[in-house]
Amino acid sequence: MTRIVPHPLLTGGLVLMWLVLNRFSLGHLLLGTAIALIAGQAMAALEPVRPRLGRPDLILRLFAVVAGDIVRSNLAIARLILADRPGRRSGFVEIDLAIRDPTALAALAVIVTSTPGTAWFDYDAARGRLLLHVFDLVDPDQWRDTVNNRYGRLLKEIFE
Repeated sequence: MTRIVPHPLLTGGLVLMWLVLNRFSLGHLLLGTAIALIAGQAMAALEPVRPRLGRPDLILRLFAVVAGDIVRSNLAIARLILADRPGRRSGFVEIDLAIRDPTALAALAVIVTSTPGTAWFDYDAARGRLLLHVFDLVDPDQWRDTVNNRYGRLLKEIFE
């Protein structure tokens, strides 16, 4: 069974998403299942590293922190766009990261990109340095502190 469906949660989730995005019919069920099985096989061919959770109890806390930051950032960006404040300056911030785990880095990329006004621009794995783009850059040190202490610390505890 694992050779046909190597990632059952991924396969089931993709079938479910296919049916949610399309109307339910036998044809869509068969097509969605075929696509999900192919995607599962492709994922197995990539041989992803299985994440090791050190402190899974902190996942809810990280989720709450990120959700709050996304709401605050949405409001701040809306205010900036609607006010059309002159002198707003976007820019890049280089951040030295303490985390090295690939799953933690992927989670950090999702967090940063999901937060309005920020975008993960580049990551230098050799130096462990993230290049972050910020829509309204006032204090680069505040962004370094936010990424490393607010998100990075929790991600390091969860995944490393």
